[in-house]
Amino acid sequence: MSPRVLILAWMLLLAGCAGLVRVHETAAPTVVSPQVWQQVDVDLLQASEQATLQADAWARSTMEYWRTRIYQQTDEKFIPWFDGYWTQEWLSIKVGWYRLNDQGEQDPSAKRLASYLQEQYRARVLAPVALEIDPDAIMDQAAQFYLEQLGKQLALIAQRYGLAAGQLDAHINQIPAISLAPPANHSVSLYQALHAESLPRLPAYVALNARIHLAGGANDGTSSAGIDSVARQTSEKLQSEFAGRGVAGAVATAVGRVAGAMISLGVAGVRAIAHEHEQPDTQVRIRKSLGEAFDKAWLKLVSDPNAGVMATTHYLSAQIEGYLATAVEQRVLVEPPGSLTPRP
Repeated sequence: MSPRVLILAWMLLLAGCAGLVRVHETAAPTVVSPQVWQQVDVDLLQASEQATLQADAWARSTMEYWRTRIYQQTDEKFIPWFDGYWTQEWLSIKVGWYRLNDQGEQDPSAKRLASYLQEQYRARVLAPVALEIDPDAIMDQAAQFYLEQLGKQLALIAQRYGLAAGQLDAHINQIPAISLAPPANHSVSLYQALHAESLPRLPAYVALNARIHLAGGANDGTSSAGIDSVARQTSEKLQSEFAGRGVAGAVATAVGRVAGAMISLGVAGVRAIAHEHEQPDTQVRIRKSLGEAFDKAWLKLVSDPNAGVMATTHYLSAQIEGYLATAVEQRVLVEPPGSLTPRP
């Protein structure tokens, strides 16, 4: 090989090495000034506030659907069962049994009847609707929706300020999303929450969820909405009827077995006819009692930031925004006036 060829090859090799150095220099992330990070935090704060509003609107709309399904199931399954003649006969027996076993409690028959009706309401209304949707699921989905909306804004913020993915990831990994440690896995950063495979399965989120339910959040309490009032009214009505049936029974016994049986059947027939006649008014009263109480419970679920379906979302946003507000405030205190870089 001639010396000229060797010199040319050597020059090409040197040029290639210089090109690699330039590529590496170009790929290296630029240094982000404190002023830019400050503006990033301001944008993140605003993005969180906007994502919270979006999640709240979504949760309220979804809860409207849940309420509609509860009303439909109540009308179709619970009220016809509750106001049926044989159900009322069975309930009158239960009320009478409760009275016989009264141990000095105040209004024991109404309390025990309320407990029984709550079980029936859960089985006939809440459980079937929960197969489609329920407040617990809505609470988890609202938190996930909030994080998704915030994640979309993060991508725009990174593009706005020319931040490399690694730079923004490291920054948001310092921002707390859940802070319930110890243990250590009961706290996660915004980065960890955004990149969790399943938010509801995160130990920190499970702990947060448990704390909210312990305080009476999400689905707690809706199963008994209106039932106590209905049980009290029903107990009073059945106790009055039970006393009347005792008189009829005594008359039937006095006139003998055959005549007594005929009287008993006659009284039962009269009760059935009277019950059928009263049914429309009774169902309106039951529907009104259940509806008014349920509406109050529903309003709490959509409005209470600490115990409603937005409870986990409000916790996440409060943690994130609290940290960001403090970071921005501290940076303002140490930065000289006019040093903030204007938003591109």
